Amino acid sequence: MKKVGVVLSGCGVYDGAEIHESVLTLLALAKQGAEAVCFAPDKNQADVINHLSGESMSETRNVLIEAARIARGNIQPLAQASADELDALIVAGGFGAAKNLSNFASQGSECRVDDALKNLAQQMHAAGKPLGFMCIAPAMLPKIFDFPLRLTIGTDIDTAEVIEEMGGEHVPCPVEDIVVDEDNKIVTTPAYMLAQNIAEAATGIEKLVERVLVLSR
Repeated sequence: MKKVGVVLSGCGVYDGAEIHESVLTLLALAKQGAEAVCFAPDKNQADVINHLSGESMSETRNVLIEAARIARGNIQPLAQASADELDALIVAGGFGAAKNLSNFASQGSECRVDDALKNLAQQMHAAGKPLGFMCIAPAMLPKIFDFPLRLTIGTDIDTAEVIEEMGGEHVPCPVEDIVVDEDNKIVTTPAYMLAQNIAEAATGIEKLVERVLVLSR
């Protein structure tokens, strides 16, 4: 059975992992007969958002504890993840990818990526193991790797320009499709950067999971 690391960044689209994307990823992996191993950084969120009103809240939440809600408690600190124990790695989207896994939301092209995620992704790549990034998460890839690679966040021109500024090659992509950098075994899909509903998000995510698993053989 393939063992796939799934990186979450909290719980909730505006300040953590996008819940639909996360669950769809876990479901797609299970349906393909793979084992998902969830990870999240053990640190405080960049901010906390009231998902009913969209307003900031004056409280502190831990990324790992919040992500455990999605993983039903079956989750480990990202710093403990080992590339040797995984066949592939998938990173869910949501603003948490741009706030907690990196500071792309505030720093744009000058952003930094969480050290544990960066190290893990680099180790996976060095071992020839595939990576999947969805939604806004692919924007981190040019900061993880110091070589050009093909990726997508959909069709958002402003974000695409920032990705190009960082050295990535952005490929416009519809919600139901994926972009595959075959040479580097990196798969990306727009998900909720474009999806208007959960069914649209599911189509691209299922394709991403399927291709990641094929590349892990």
